[in-house]
Amino acid sequence: MSGRRSNARVALICAAVAVTMVGGAFASAPLYSLFCRVTGFAGTPLRATAAPGVADPAERTITVRFNADTAPGMPWKFQPVQRTVTVRPGEEMLIFYRATNPTARPVMGQAAFNVTPEKAGQYFNKIACFCFTEQRLAPGQTVDMPVSFFVDPQLLKDPLTRDISEITLSYTFFRMPDEEKRVSDRGDAARPVN
Repeated sequence: MSGRRSNARVALICAAVAVTMVGGAFASAPLYSLFCRVTGFAGTPLRATAAPGVADPAERTITVRFNADTAPGMPWKFQPVQRTVTVRPGEEMLIFYRATNPTARPVMGQAAFNVTPEKAGQYFNKIACFCFTEQRLAPGQTVDMPVSFFVDPQLLKDPLTRDISEITLSYTFFRMPDEEKRVSDRGDAARPVN
């Protein structure tokens, strides 16, 4: 009788471990994404509600470069409206990316982003971004999509980042599988060009 209880206990423990491992596997990607968004790890820019403002106008400037890509299967044409801007740490900057749907069908997309060098990610803060929501473009539609950001002045004080003079903000647009789902553009998420 005690052998059966022992076997049942071992089987129960093995089943619990297996369930925990499967659950951990499904939770790992969202938890890693959350960790990156909160800490700026792996070049993930942080979200902010407002820029702190320029503390010292004599502070050196940072050049921010913009990159745009589309994932395989995404038919959009996607590019930054301007390739670079020069900002003072703490200064809010508004730039635009342009997307065009050259197809005869509506296409929905979601942008993934990162910042390089990775160590600058924790100091690159977005206030508003088209990447926070899914975007839907009608056939032939072109839109300018805004990004409002600032570079935290602490970047200049951190011994690991004070040598940074250039930051690259990169976006990759992925096609969303459920294109029939209606998603709000939040009014200011995109402005029609044509």
